[in-house]
This record gives sequence, structure tokens and C-alpha cells, in this order.
Amino acid sequence: MAKKEPAPIKFPPSPELKALFDRVLKVAGVFPGVEESRSYGTPSIKVKGKFMARLRTEGEGGLAIRCDMIEREMLIQAAPETFYITDHYAGSDMVLINLETVRWDAMPGIIEQAWRQVATPKLIKDFDEARR
Repeated sequence: MAKKEPAPIKFPPSPELKALFDRVLKVAGVFPGVEESRSYGTPSIKVKGKFMARLRTEGEGGLAIRCDMIEREMLIQAAPETFYITDHYAGSDMVLINLETVRWDAMPGIIEQAWRQVATPKLIKDFDEARR
């Protein structure tokens, strides 16, 4: 079977947006199995091929990231200028993050929760054991 070529990026992110996504990648890079990829033609983060987060187009704005529904509601209530959803994401386990207003000291925890949603049990076990 031939290897499928990744979809081209549909939009060139501005230098500022690219720098913010690079910052997200750096935070996510501490978790095992994380890989930079593409989803819907935009830069994304996957864990062993499973979708975790993606940069939405600049017209749409934000970072779409996996998030437990209860945590999502708490984030939106605490900082609606930073965390939000659109109708498209209403029933999904995702939250949208405005990377220009997010508190970056909160990002490691948000990214870890997203990672735990898609990582294999073995990755999680190995990561937790290594942290002890």
C-alpha cells in the first residue's frame, strides 16, 4: 500500500499565529507519542495518529483541542474571552482557545488533559510512572 501524502496546508498562518502554534507544540512535545501533523489542511497535533488539537484557519480563529465536557464548561465560564465553542463544536469533546488571550501557565494542564483523552493506556501508564 502506498503512503498517502498529507493534505497541503490551506492557509499560511500569519507569523504571529505560527509563533503561538509553535508554542503549543513545544508544550505538547513533552508528552509521549505527540506528533505534528495536519487536519483539514491546517497544522495539528496528534498522538500516535489520533487527533488531539488543530489550529483553525485565521478566519475561524483559535485552537480546537480535545476537552472533557465538564472541564470545557468550567473553562468557558471562567474565561469566555479565551475559551469558547461554535455551533459546530457544541456536541463534541472540544473547546476552542484564543491563543492571544490564553494564560500560558494554564496550557500545560489543558494540553495534558487533551493528551490523556487520546493517548493509549500504555502511554499514560509509562508517562505517569516516569513522573514519579
